[in-house]
Parts: sequence; structure tokens; C-alpha cells
Amino acid sequence: MSRPCIGQEEIEAVASVLRSGWITTGPRCSEFEERFAGLTGARWGVSLTSGTAGMHLLLKALGIGRGDEVITPSMTFASTVNQILLAGAKPVFADVDYDTLLVEPREIARHVTKRTRAVIPVHFAGAPADLDAIGEAAGSIPVIEDAAHAVGTRYKGRHIGSGNPAVFSFHPIKNITTGEGGLVTGSDPELMKRLKLLRFHGIERDAWKRYGKGSDPSYDIIEPGCKYNMTDIQAALGLAQLDKLDAINSRRAEIAKRYLEGLSGIPGLDLPGSPACEHVHSWHLFVVKARGMDRKLFMEGLAERNIGYGLHFPACHTLTCVREACGEVSLPVTEEVAKMILSLPLYPDMEEGQVGRVIAAVKEMFG
Repeated sequence: MSRPCIGQEEIEAVASVLRSGWITTGPRCSEFEERFAGLTGARWGVSLTSGTAGMHLLLKALGIGRGDEVITPSMTFASTVNQILLAGAKPVFADVDYDTLLVEPREIARHVTKRTRAVIPVHFAGAPADLDAIGEAAGSIPVIEDAAHAVGTRYKGRHIGSGNPAVFSFHPIKNITTGEGGLVTGSDPELMKRLKLLRFHGIERDAWKRYGKGSDPSYDIIEPGCKYNMTDIQAALGLAQLDKLDAINSRRAEIAKRYLEGLSGIPGLDLPGSPACEHVHSWHLFVVKARGMDRKLFMEGLAERNIGYGLHFPACHTLTCVREACGEVSLPVTEEVAKMILSLPLYPDMEEGQVGRVIAAVKEMFG
């Protein structure tokens, strides 16, 4: 279904770091943070081992814990919901739009209570959530953007992550990769400073600064932290990927356009909808809804034809650990689409013939 777009430039960038003798957090990480923050328009970036680590630290930095509520969609990967539960808080689920699978701002507004401490919208599949409407619904409540799908996504002319703190992921399936890794963007100096402390044991200085020529290796810890620092090996890969981001996303958009044209009008197959606002879609995923066919048969048919697929995602409120923590939740649209969604292959190195074969196979099955 997906394959990372790795070329000689990435291989050489990683090899250069290996030859340098400094392979953990260092100058490449600092450069990656600066360049990625520059891409989004945020003031700072904090690189991490994963997007999940970023969500963990943000919830911790905002003091979210037992008795608190966090509003988020159920139609997302379980990572964010896991972190809410691990913090001791309660995830409160808002329903999504059928066409775009993006969280509905009016559903967020409906669930706000005196216990709500954060709102976490998801920029699903590379399409931007309606941040202005979500901000109005949230009021003074902090908004954390789950931007794991949104490298290159723009909302009303602004890159995602330019305002609210936003969590990006660089897992191999994502538009750009650092192998595993993530990054938080933000413009609040105190929040970002605290994230930097929390990502590496609470130590107030980076290792590469402590061990440089004539430096002081002593340090202090005011608050215990985690071990979530990205390595220079990962950052070097990420920097090489950033150089290709425009080409990567352009190719993704071409494939998505072919799918939208080639699969339109098929009875029983609903294609991804587009947000009504001005935006740039990064096409992280191409998620269709098999309304007229049992999804199991759809998956079996693709597998028989040697075509990959993905399920993004099982609805979080139906997962056992979430049901045990939250009880039964009614989300009519999420529950409807969760039975039908399937992700078709989408990655930059797909050949035209492969895209055509997917289209032909889907037409054949639904015919």
C-alpha cells in the first residue's frame, strides 16, 4: 500500500553522519528542527522519536491528567487516544463528516464542558480540519493539532502547524520519513522550552553541547523527563527528504487525481471528499468507502490481484481498552464509515501502469 521514497541522496546523508562519529542528537537535529519550523511558519520545532512522543509531552506540559477531558475524533489512529488515557484523562469523541472524515466543529462545540482541557483535531489523510471553526468551538481551551498526516498540508494559505502546537510524524508510511520520528511545532517559548527539557530526562543542555571542546559536562534536572530525543542519523534522512517534499507531494497529488477521475461514478464506491475551505491537500492517504460491497470481499479481491491496501482506521471508541475506560459511545457517522473505509495504494514511486491496474481492479470488482 505504501513504500518510503528513498534515494541515493538519503543514503549518502545518513552515511555522512555515520562517518562523522557523532550519530545521536546533534547539529543535524538542530538543522532539521529549524528547517521544518521554517516550512510550517512556526517559531520553533522540537524533534522527537515519534509523533506519539510529541503528544505525550504536550499533554504532560499542559498539565492534563486525572479528571480532565480531551475532545478528539474517534476516526484516527489509536496513538493519540492512548496518550490521553495514559495521562489519566478521558477522551471525549466528536463525530466526523462523512465525505472528508474530518472532525465536525459543531460536534466539538457540543461536547465542551467545564472539564475540557484540550481539543485535538486530526488533519485526516492530508486534508486540513477547519481550524477557524474549531478555534471558535474551543474558545479559550488549548487546541493541539494532530498533524501526523499533514506534511505539506495548507489551510487558507498557511501551512499546518503555523499557529497551534502541532504534532507531526515521520513514520515510513508518511509523506517524508526519518525511519521513525516526530516533531512538535509551536510559537509559545515557555511551552517549547519545557518540551525540550522533557524529551531528554529533564536535562537542561543538549549532549553535543555538553561534550564539545572546552564545554562543561555538568547539568541539573529540575523536573524528571523522558528519553524521546531524535538522532542525527534520523535528522539527516529527514533533511534529505525535505529537499524532495514538493516533488513527493506533487506526485501524490497526481496519483490521487488519477484515482478521482478513474474511479468516479462507480455505483457503491464513495471517493474522498474535499474540504470546502481554501486548502492544499498533501494526500497522505486515499481512503475510499465500499458502500456497495462487503469490505472483507473487497480486501480479498485486492489481495487476489496482488494489490496492497490499508485500514485507516478502526474507530477508537470501539477498541476494548477505550470501551472499558469510556463506556459506550454513540457516533453515527464514524460507526457507519468505519465499516466501509479502505485505503488504496498511494506512494510517489508508483508507476502509471500500477495506478491503472488498481483502477481497473476496483472497477472490475464493483462491476
